[in-house]
Amino acid sequence: MIDLNERNIVLGGQASGKIEAIELVGNILVHDGFIAPEYIESMKRRESVANTFLGNGISIPHGLPENRDEINKTGIAVLQIPAGVTWNSGEIVHLVVGIAAKSDEHIEVLTNLTNVLDDSETAGKLAKTKDVNEIIDALKGNSTTAKRPAPTLDTSDFDVSLDVTIGGEHGLHARPATHFVDIAKQFEAEIVVEFDGRSGNGKSLASLLKLGVSGGKTIRIHGRGPDSSSALASLKEAVDEGLGEEAEKNILPQIEHGWVPESVKQVIPGCTASPGIATGIVHQFTHNRIVVEAIAKDPEHESHELGQAIAAARRNIRLLYEEVRAKSGEPGAAIFRAHEAFLEDPEMLAETEALIKNGKSAGYAWRQVIDERVRVMEQHDDELLAARAMDLRDVGRRVLRHLAGVVQDAPFKPSEPVILIAEDLTPSDTAQLDPALILGFCTSGGGPTSHSAIIARSLGIPAIVAAGPSLLEIADNTMAILDGDTGNLYIEPSQSDIDAANKVKMQLEELRGDEHRTRFEPALTLDGKRIEVVANIGKASEAENAVNAGGEGIGLMRTEFLFLERETPPDEEEQFQSYKTMVTALNGLPIIIRTLDIGGDKEVSYLNLPHEENPFLGERGIRLCLNWPELFLTQLRAIYRASKYGPIRIMFPMIATLDELEAAKRLAEKARIEVDAKPVEIGIMVEVPSVVSMAREFAQEVDFFSIGTNDLTQYVMAIDRGHPTLAGKADSLHPAILRMIDHVVKEATRAGIWTGVCGGLAGEPLGATILAGLGVKELSMVIPSIAAVKARIRSISMKQAGELAQKALSCRDNKQVRALILP
Repeated sequence: MIDLNERNIVLGGQASGKIEAIELVGNILVHDGFIAPEYIESMKRRESVANTFLGNGISIPHGLPENRDEINKTGIAVLQIPAGVTWNSGEIVHLVVGIAAKSDEHIEVLTNLTNVLDDSETAGKLAKTKDVNEIIDALKGNSTTAKRPAPTLDTSDFDVSLDVTIGGEHGLHARPATHFVDIAKQFEAEIVVEFDGRSGNGKSLASLLKLGVSGGKTIRIHGRGPDSSSALASLKEAVDEGLGEEAEKNILPQIEHGWVPESVKQVIPGCTASPGIATGIVHQFTHNRIVVEAIAKDPEHESHELGQAIAAARRNIRLLYEEVRAKSGEPGAAIFRAHEAFLEDPEMLAETEALIKNGKSAGYAWRQVIDERVRVMEQHDDELLAARAMDLRDVGRRVLRHLAGVVQDAPFKPSEPVILIAEDLTPSDTAQLDPALILGFCTSGGGPTSHSAIIARSLGIPAIVAAGPSLLEIADNTMAILDGDTGNLYIEPSQSDIDAANKVKMQLEELRGDEHRTRFEPALTLDGKRIEVVANIGKASEAENAVNAGGEGIGLMRTEFLFLERETPPDEEEQFQSYKTMVTALNGLPIIIRTLDIGGDKEVSYLNLPHEENPFLGERGIRLCLNWPELFLTQLRAIYRASKYGPIRIMFPMIATLDELEAAKRLAEKARIEVDAKPVEIGIMVEVPSVVSMAREFAQEVDFFSIGTNDLTQYVMAIDRGHPTLAGKADSLHPAILRMIDHVVKEATRAGIWTGVCGGLAGEPLGATILAGLGVKELSMVIPSIAAVKARIRSISMKQAGELAQKALSCRDNKQVRALILP
């Protein structure tokens, strides 16, 4: 236990505000030799990153982890302010506990403080006491209240227990904790996780995050129930394998350019989150305030409203996941799986329902539960775990928007390119930024490990975080230079500095490699064989982006964006205008438009589709379209009308039988005749094993195949490709999938038609090489992968690709395939 005595405590203090209070308590720490004076500035900066208000009139200001070398020894100091000081809006602090944590010796004090928080009477007494010993007793755990923590976990009636060590640098943060929870939920057994004298529900994401388990720490897992042994064995295996966590790779490398401006009015330092330089005017971004009533008269109605709001939020999150995955791949989108897990957290839901039963409104109850967990997470010493509080806050706001009747905040869409300034950006905010209009962003809070930073990197948007509250005082339309490589925002630079920064920006873009510089060159192998490299897109606005990234057309246009998140389906004219816009933007390059593929995890309210136990095996894709012929015909007419303006191909999704294909082709022909259009090439997605098995017959009926490796892998391996714990095993490089692709390509070649691949496998350098070697003629992928894959194809001969493909076909599993060395 660290030393705490009368010298460390000041009673009856006064402070004009939070900053002065931090300085006063910091000076106590300095006077007693715990910290160097410089550490006080770090304590102030911490407030711009995370709120240190605990509740019940108590705050715990402390410095940032990177300034621990300014701590001489671990210690605490207490400043009592009987009159109170405003910490943040609506937060009044009476007890300021300054912490200098050189090691983990302060944990016991924090535990005791948490116990005081549960007793407002004791907290109020400490705020007014004139006896320092009462404060000492409370913080040392000698008082009655301090001895009232959650009772020691009784493990006598658990069936099985085991110890495991959490790997990774940051321990149980959102993604690995989600992985843990999802495995635990597969079993009936009660799962309890014990760490550092505390315990949490192993099936509750928020409960696990609250434990604050850092990397390298050991936890004890307890199980109770008929399948508890199996549950703990699976959890141990998952922990040993890393809980699905892989080290994050920067999509854009950070480059030391050495440039600094010569004449600027102000420099605002922060932390680099995404590299790159941006010059332009700034614009302040704020969220709409969400207001909810505190009291409600009908608990049953409020409970129903909560369920509806959570369901709506879940649909929003799933759509956002698909959008981000389409734009930047799985790593940037993965956090939204964890967001969905928050919505299913049993402890959060139970606590919210309890407040509703006590007369609170659904919105008020939900906000209370979210805010309490956010507060706990923000206090964690591990920077990454503290940053996850923003994810939970994001989920909380998403539900509150529905409960308050407030329309979801629209993504900011400026009329001209700007540098966005904000207190912080949620992952949802960041994912919806348009890189064409958002030159970069800078936030006063957040951290470089936040999911917003990860998404910014995947989108190629320069970003700075943790720049402090002075950032929010910058007026709109102020000229600035944002340097994501050094983490500095330069305000009101001279014209010469602007010109110099723009020059450096151009140099950096060139230094990102030959892949980018040669993106418009065709993907010709060393022996002169051409592979067409095209893009997967999900919005009309992305067509031009695909071409600018080096795409030679669109290999998959997902039309679902026109049908989702609305109350009525789009009419023919709206669809026609959208398709025409894309065709025009491509300026003669081909586009494959996939007809409506909803069902599965994509839901639309206006169709009133019945609930399905296995939606991926139910009414989705072409099955749904054939059951709604007018909806289908409207889309087909719009596509054929747009085909008069450029080369369009039509592709049907989720075909499983020849009957389905024939029915779809009949409706397509009907629509073509109705709008007097010329025939276009018609193909199908090869996603269902039945089509692979009958590829010879299907090849006689279509003009091309496009293999959707994501869904094909899902159906062949019997693994939901979005499953948070099993998706890693659904690898499209498994020999079972490659052999199916090989069979389809051979049957297509025999029939004189071509085969493309539009799944995630096409965007991997290894996958692209193997696919080319198997005879695939077109590779369609997310936009950021285009330049790299084209460069990869240009670096090999078709003979080398073929040899690598044959080796892959003879492998026993996906691990052997991935161990193959690229030529």
